[in-house]
Amino acid sequence: MSMARIVIMAVVLEGRTRSEVAREYGLSRRWVQKLVARYRVEGEAAFEPRSRRPRSNPRSIGAEVEDAIVALRKQLIEAGHDAGAETIAWHMREHGLPAPAVATIWRVLRRRGFVIPQPHKRPRSSWRRFVADLPNEVWQVDITHWRLANGREVEILNIEDDHSRLLVGSTARTVFKAGDIVTDLHAAIAHYGRPERLLTDNGAVFTGAYRGHGWVALEREAVALGIALRHSRPYHPQTCGKVERFHQTLKKWLARQPRTRTLADLQTQLDTFAEYYNHQRPHRGIGRRTPGSAWTARPPRRPNPPRHPDQRTLPRPHRPHRPRRQTHPPAQQPTPPHRHRPTSRRHPGPHARPRARHPRHRRRHRRTAARLHPRPNPRLPAPDPLDCRIRTRPFPTKRQP
Repeated sequence: MSMARIVIMAVVLEGRTRSEVAREYGLSRRWVQKLVARYRVEGEAAFEPRSRRPRSNPRSIGAEVEDAIVALRKQLIEAGHDAGAETIAWHMREHGLPAPAVATIWRVLRRRGFVIPQPHKRPRSSWRRFVADLPNEVWQVDITHWRLANGREVEILNIEDDHSRLLVGSTARTVFKAGDIVTDLHAAIAHYGRPERLLTDNGAVFTGAYRGHGWVALEREAVALGIALRHSRPYHPQTCGKVERFHQTLKKWLARQPRTRTLADLQTQLDTFAEYYNHQRPHRGIGRRTPGSAWTARPPRRPNPPRHPDQRTLPRPHRPHRPRRQTHPPAQQPTPPHRHRPTSRRHPGPHARPRARHPRHRRRHRRTAARLHPRPNPRLPAPDPLDCRIRTRPFPTKRQP
């Protein structure tokens, strides 16, 4: 039962005064009088609570602006682009339209049914993000799959700069081999320069560490070019989240385009999207700038110098620790103690091989005297040395001839 019903019943039916009812329920006398007057005019409708929303809001947007927001939302979705509230606000400013606040656009989309709340998702504040400080500091590399119009499945290699989100390379092939990765890497380096590090997952074309097959072509080429190669944790794609998120953006755009039947047509679509993505589309992760403008805002990172051809070898296997050589003259070297001499027969070095013994040469163990008494149990009383029942072993003696 609502408080309005209780107050009205106390005044009208019980005949109590307004001051008494207001004092008992902790209300003002004016509010009690207003409820009673409303009941006499409207009847039982006065029992229900009324909305406190103001009749007019001078800061509210008009219907024309809401229709423009909805129309732009549909246009971006049909084109296969991102259609969030911030993207809509950016496009409205670019077209010269009055752009309301991002929160206002989000409320309009939610009221029109374009946004469905998902409270079960993790909040953005719980994410642990990392961003490179300069361009060409880290390149994220990954492969995704796409199906052509004839049902043929192909692979797409995407290389994205971690700092500016610039799409460095996007290539389509039937199946990527280790040599194809190196070829596309050299093509990206020829256009944008050499990066300092590469970040990939644990695919077979990226690393052979988890399969025991040694280095793959990408690892050898990275060592030769002086590029550090890093890999994410197995079954943890969040480490390469930037290029993983780009896969979603790319596939969303490809799904709105006519399906191609050949790799050449698909590559043409990839080049078209790369031009739009790098120089026309504002990116939310870099302050609503285009990746091309973010790339030119700072100087690229200076990479490590490439290694000499003689140094392009695999790392040496693990060897035992060796003592560091002394740099002072031999005359000033202190004489090591006897136990540290590596040439001593009594104390050989830790890595010395055991001496071969003749089969007739057997070791003779020194015989020791047996104990007179067995080792006592701490839980039992100590034995009496005068007890004759304790059997002892005599000392070994030589046999008489």
